[in-house]
Amino acid sequence: MSDLAALATEAASCTRCRLAEGRTQVVFGTGHPSADLLFLGEGPGADEDVAGLPFVGRSGKLLDRMMAEEMGLTRADCYIANMVKCRPPGNRDPRPDEMATCRPWLDAQLEHIDPRVVVTLGNVATRTLLGRPEGITRLRGQAYPWDGRVVVPTYHPSAALRGTLGAMAAMRADLVRAKQALERATSVTIRSRGG
Repeated sequence: MSDLAALATEAASCTRCRLAEGRTQVVFGTGHPSADLLFLGEGPGADEDVAGLPFVGRSGKLLDRMMAEEMGLTRADCYIANMVKCRPPGNRDPRPDEMATCRPWLDAQLEHIDPRVVVTLGNVATRTLLGRPEGITRLRGQAYPWDGRVVVPTYHPSAALRGTLGAMAAMRADLVRAKQALERATSVTIRSRGG
C-alpha cells in the first residue's frame, strides 16, 4: 500500500479471521502517521469497537492523562494501535492464531509509521512483540532493542484502573523511560543526519 490511510481502508474490509464476525468495525489505529512513538495494546474493547478508535474508554482516558503528565504528549504526537484490529468476544485476550492472522496489518503499520519507540501495554502486546514468555511484571522497567527500535513494556491502563498494586506508579515510571528513549533516539538521528 502506498500510505497508511490506504492501508486502513483495505483493513476495514478484512475477514481473515473469526474476529471479523463479531465486530462493529475494524479499529485500525489513530494518531500521527509518521510518529516517533507508538503505543501498542492487545485489542479493541466494546467502546473502541463502537467508536472505531483505539483506547477511547476509561483506559484510554487514563493513558491520555498519563501521556500528557509524564511525557508532555497528546494523541496527535504519537500513534496508537492494537495487536488485533477487531474486538475479541467478551473482551477476552486475542488468541495466538488471531494475532498471527492480524500481524501483517501491524507489521505494515510499523513499516509505514516507522516509530523509534514502541510502548507495549500489558502482557499480550509485550509477550507477542518481544517473543518472550515472561509476564509484564518481569519485563517492564526496562527498554529492549527490537527490530531497529526500542520497546518499553508497561502495564495496560486497565490494570491501573483495577487498582493492581503499584501499576499506576510503574506506568508513570515506564512512560518517563519511554520519553528518555525517544529523546535519545531522536538526538542520535539528528546528529547522524547533521553530521
